[in-house]
Amino acid sequence: MSLNKVILIGNVGKDPDVRYFDSGNAVANFSLATNERGYKLANGTEIPERTEWHNIVANRDRAQFVERYVKKGSMVYVEGKIRTRSYDDQSGIKRYVTEILADRIEFFSSGRRPQDGDNPVQTPASASSPTPSVPSMPSGEVHTETDEIDDLPF
Repeated sequence: MSLNKVILIGNVGKDPDVRYFDSGNAVANFSLATNERGYKLANGTEIPERTEWHNIVANRDRAQFVERYVKKGSMVYVEGKIRTRSYDDQSGIKRYVTEILADRIEFFSSGRRPQDGDNPVQTPASASSPTPSVPSMPSGEVHTETDEIDDLPF
């Protein structure tokens, strides 16, 4: 038995790039930064803060959710699987790309309440709803693309 599962919580590095195909399917790509705090070892050695960048790929309804609600700086929870693919660049050199294929994307609030004029930090009531309601949620909760509120698994 094997398992390929990734869970990330981080900040979106730039506005997502969303592409639509003739079939009507959509794909969204964006970068996500996760940070590890720096610390000091018992012997006095300082370990600096480290930022890791992840390439996130969202398909179909998740891509439409990302296009509509996810912006640079958004803090999101991403659950998915890691995928590595290769391609030949213009010079004919084989390149490898590691991506996270998102199965679930949720907003992760940091406790700050939205102020007047802020963009909504919540998600639509359902992916098929033409005019989603955007309820006000208490701080510290997770907001999902399917309007489910789950506790984080840790």
